[in-house]
Amino acid sequence: MRLQQTVKSFIRPGEQSGYVAECLELAVVTQGETLDEVVSNLQEAVSLHLEGEDPAEFGLIAHPAILVTFELQPLYA
Repeated sequence: MRLQQTVKSFIRPGEQSGYVAECLELAVVTQGETLDEVVSNLQEAVSLHLEGEDPAEFGLIAHPAILVTFELQPLYA
């Protein structure tokens, strides 16, 4: 089995305000009022989720990077 080097995640606008980040391979979801805050919260949440675990059990290398995709809505005039 080939281990993944990245944790895939996406960030989308929240329903009321702010942003929501969710990982595709891990059971991690977090939120923040700004993009900077949600990215910081995502890093912390992934780190806490993997703390004390063997990343290989999740199909990941040790200390994987987080790959983030943003979902943005176009602005219409």
